Amino acid sequence: MGSVEETRKEVWAYFKDMQVIYLATVEGDTPRVRPVTLIHYDKKMWVTTGSDDNKIKQINANNSIEFCLLLKTGETSGYIRGAGTAEVITDTKTRTLIAENTPFFKEFWKDTNDPGYALLRIHTRDIEYLKPGTLKVERFSVV
Repeated sequence: MGSVEETRKEVWAYFKDMQVIYLATVEGDTPRVRPVTLIHYDKKMWVTTGSDDNKIKQINANNSIEFCLLLKTGETSGYIRGAGTAEVITDTKTRTLIAENTPFFKEFWKDTNDPGYALLRIHTRDIEYLKPGTLKVERFSVV
């Protein structure tokens, strides 16, 4: 087993420019999970979504989130779970930057001024990592 820094590097290497993760939000006292496309851009995590989606309402009421990225290596699997918060981004410059670097953006929204477009920034606080082929879960703080 390597150092925490080696584990961090190993974990972050799994994140591609875009991939499906499972994002959990909270509605009252009930967790809500759904697949979303995580955009890993400029060493930050983003999710584009519809402004009327339930996840936006849930995040506005309680911004605590958790995500899970499933890992598969050959016949073995593992995961990366991240806990933290989500922030609804209203800054026009940031919304435009992410839209311009999201190939599927135009499939859902006319432009960055489209009232149906919402951008989330995922702020990860803690990571739980189960490396494929192992049985030991490693945990570390991102901050």
